[in-house]
Amino acid sequence: MKAVVVGGGLGGVTAAVALRRVGWEVAVLERAAEFGEVGAGVGVMPNAMRALAALGLADDVRRIGTPRVPGGIRDRRGRTLTRVDASHQDHVVAVHRADLHRVLRSALPARCLVTDTEVRSLDDLDADLVVAADGIRSRAREALFPTLPQPVYAGTTAWRSVTTARFPLDLGLSQTLGPGTEFGVLPLGDGRVCWYAAAIAPAGGRSADELGEVRRLFADWHDPIPALLDATPPAAVLRHDIHELAAPLPTYVRGRVALLGDAAHAMTPYLGQGACMAIEDAVVLAAACARADDVPTALAAYDRQRRPRTQSMAKASRALGRVGHKVRNPVAVAARNAAMRAVPASVGLRGMSKFLGWTPPSLSPDR
Repeated sequence: MKAVVVGGGLGGVTAAVALRRVGWEVAVLERAAEFGEVGAGVGVMPNAMRALAALGLADDVRRIGTPRVPGGIRDRRGRTLTRVDASHQDHVVAVHRADLHRVLRSALPARCLVTDTEVRSLDDLDADLVVAADGIRSRAREALFPTLPQPVYAGTTAWRSVTTARFPLDLGLSQTLGPGTEFGVLPLGDGRVCWYAAAIAPAGGRSADELGEVRRLFADWHDPIPALLDATPPAAVLRHDIHELAAPLPTYVRGRVALLGDAAHAMTPYLGQGACMAIEDAVVLAAACARADDVPTALAAYDRQRRPRTQSMAKASRALGRVGHKVRNPVAVAARNAAMRAVPASVGLRGMSKFLGWTPPSLSPDR
């Protein structure tokens, strides 16, 4: 059986790795001149780490990712709102997107990776299965569902970067909430630190000095935020407005085509699960193909398993944003912070268990 994956990002390459593990021949078609990931870091949540373990890649990711460090949420002055101890069994592994992509590509023969290829029509692809992993602006999704609404602006713009300087390896993972603003710290395994900042803003805003804009918003926040900004080259700061698929798709499959990742369920980043859902998608799709007697049966199983979970995740992420950094009224901010302090971290973790506790299906065809 032969599959063609349209799009060589994290989701597409993971799908190729997973399908090859269940015996498929796979080609990944990438529009760019070379494979790789732009951007900064990504937090690989415990659920996605289990998916990578099913592919035999979790240890490789851990080796280049965040060591086991404490995490938590703070207010802009650095006061703890909630804390997760470093000894917690499942922890987030932060890696640079480019490094994670490199680990995934290492599991594929070079012949599987085809660059400089733009797919104009899915009908032209010679394959038993087409995996459309071409991102939030998916041309495949538009072709399959031409009447569905386009992605919408979620009301927040975000900046991301990685420091050039190294910081102590015990620096914690943290999220800091302010009024209408948020700052996240994801230490990488080599001492560099990925950070992101977000603020409610009109769509399309740009600055000639994006790092200066971040400093304007966050320079007086708690340590180590000012030091992280000082350790960041201005040219390395990326800014993107956050968009999402606010209208859920009625199905992720059509004929021999399966939508995967942002092409199927682009969501806001407030749960940190966007890339993780794409990784999960890939493993579930491969497991369905390993068990089914034909592609339609496999795709029906994939849709049945993935659509409820990912659309629930997107809804929960949207809701979390509304009570997270989108809160701006000072009274409401104080009430939110007090409520977070009052709830033990263990209770919050139990509430997240339906998302973080996911386990992948076996890739063996006889289970």
